[in-house]
Amino acid sequence: MPSSWVAGIQGKRVLALASGGGQQAVLLSLAGAEVTVFDISRKQLAQDASFAEKLGLSLTLVRGDMRDLSCFEDAAFDMIFNPTSSCFIDDVKAMYRHCYRILKKGGSFLTSITNPVLYMFDEKRAMKNKLRVKYTLPYSDLTSLGSKELQKRMKQHDTVEFSHTLEDLLGGVTDCGFCITDLYTDTAGCMMMDSFIHDCYIAIRARKT
Repeated sequence: MPSSWVAGIQGKRVLALASGGGQQAVLLSLAGAEVTVFDISRKQLAQDASFAEKLGLSLTLVRGDMRDLSCFEDAAFDMIFNPTSSCFIDDVKAMYRHCYRILKKGGSFLTSITNPVLYMFDEKRAMKNKLRVKYTLPYSDLTSLGSKELQKRMKQHDTVEFSHTLEDLLGGVTDCGFCITDLYTDTAGCMMMDSFIHDCYIAIRARKT
């Protein structure tokens, strides 16, 4: 996303939502923001704690489900930064509603989404530069995968993904009161996929009015 989206965050209260792993939250903190990291993964939060200790940073770490941010008060943050993680929850609108509530008026909501079109294709074939439509949309690991593949993922404690619809992913942002002020798109880094569609990932900048 453009660096201008996070300009002037020094001293601002920033929620790094579903952003554990020792990357984005650390950079936001180094830029001078007061960062709270919210993630469901203990391992990801541990990564943030480790990097914060090494770099002498102060991060507030909270474990929870991004569909329920009731632990935070109204207007608690100046900015919410949510990387491409809405594909891991089944109800993206619930997350948007909570974000609107806990963001102060005039605050920025930055989120990134996966273009649902990507979920139509056989991922293994795409990695071999072969595009084959395999699934219908909206996609869900719970209903689109075969029972054996789903059981395998569950046993491995793998993530479960959902494509959502553009109506929910984009319309859901404005439905709860946000005003979308900018978009930024990027490729997937897979040559065959990128030759088919450039806008594989879409970053959204919105403001609470």
